[in-house]
Amino acid sequence: MSTDINDQQMLRYSRQIMLDDIDIAGQEKLLAATVLVVGAGGLGCPAALYLASAGIGKLIIADDDHVELSNLQRQIAHGDNDVNKAKVESLADSIAAINPEIEVECFDRRLQGDALYANVAKADIVVDCSDNFQTRFALNAACVSEKKPLISGAAIRMEGQVSVFHGSQNDQPCYRCLYSEQDGEDLNCSTNGVLAPLVGIIGSIQAFETLKLIVGFGESLAGRLLIFDGKYLEWRELKISKDPACPICQQD
Repeated sequence: MSTDINDQQMLRYSRQIMLDDIDIAGQEKLLAATVLVVGAGGLGCPAALYLASAGIGKLIIADDDHVELSNLQRQIAHGDNDVNKAKVESLADSIAAINPEIEVECFDRRLQGDALYANVAKADIVVDCSDNFQTRFALNAACVSEKKPLISGAAIRMEGQVSVFHGSQNDQPCYRCLYSEQDGEDLNCSTNGVLAPLVGIIGSIQAFETLKLIVGFGESLAGRLLIFDGKYLEWRELKISKDPACPICQQD
């Protein structure tokens, strides 16, 4: 993929290019990047739309679900006409409407096994917008194995959290250092509810952290868990340490 910026791209991305932290060189990095987004729901919709609008050259999107009427309250890439359509197809259509230059590869199934590792390997960064621990643990293991950054988000009720994991680095924790398989059952929106803007806030932060890592500016959330309480509009930050007994990222 050519990353030479043409006149139309100069205009499209002009408000980013004028930022000292991005400039033309940073925009070229974005256009050359490939990002894997797992989940095309509440978090995946805003994350993927903002990544596409910012000029990420290729998005790989995976989700095995179809659009339901109850999704439309918060999953902003989907509309009434998309009900019963595969979420990845609906999200790809919305991306094309915002930025037709973006290459989108869709998987309307759950990525597992060799397919998961192959697509993680193809990506520069993986954005976890899934809603269950099984997928999160599998993604984390693949990212550690393939040495890829993982940007993890979660949202439920009126609370959300986001962090960045570089578990393949000796001094950095992975997602498995934070959560164990005994931490309890999955919480989901269908049984616990969620306020619509919450997923937009968390998904947007995931997109922001992705852009920072690709261009290389600022300080990422690596080693920190950012927790948002929407009811009281409070932010908290927790330090995350590497677990010396972690079965995924512990180095010999």
